[in-house]
Amino acid sequence: MSCGQPHATDCSEVLDKVYLYLDNEIEPTDYEKVRHHLDECGPCLKQYGLDKAVKSVVHRCCGSDRAPDSLRIQVLARIQEVRIEINKVD
Repeated sequence: MSCGQPHATDCSEVLDKVYLYLDNEIEPTDYEKVRHHLDECGPCLKQYGLDKAVKSVVHRCCGSDRAPDSLRIQVLARIQEVRIEINKVD
């Protein structure tokens, strides 16, 4: 995904790291890159909001912030499929 605007950190790189960012499992230098990018990129901020909502639903349904590994693998695979489909359209 790309919003079409130039950024110091590419949109696809940010979206690949957004779950690590949400979980505070990201390296400090990457955290700053992602935070800065989200501050200036509306489409990525929107995606971040969606990812945050998904995480909230998982917490309510599974009783924790982390989905079971099997569900997490399926969701991440589907996200990757959708990104590939979106990139084909762009």
